[in-house]
Amino acid sequence: MATTAQLAMTRLDAARCEALFASSLQPCDAPTAGMVAAAVSRTVRQFGAAGCAGRMAQEFGDHPDAAARRMRWVRQLAQAAARPQAGPGTRLDGRGVAMGPVAA
Repeated sequence: MATTAQLAMTRLDAARCEALFASSLQPCDAPTAGMVAAAVSRTVRQFGAAGCAGRMAQEFGDHPDAAARRMRWVRQLAQAAARPQAGPGTRLDGRGVAMGPVAA
């Protein structure tokens, strides 16, 4: 059985994914961990947590195939960004792999 702390983290992870889903970040942006964090913060400020969830739900209703692809990418990206080795300048490939720092 999950603990209260585990459930809270699971909900927090879900909220981050909902915000990232609702954000304007795209795979072609070659996002870094810092870009992911900024996109989540900016989107939550813009729409609120409930607004992010609502936008995600609307996309699943309107375009289920595209929404499913985006959610897979979002979940992989969020997991990669949360890894300890993923510093703000670490480029993420969207498949859960931190690719190293962005070249200066």
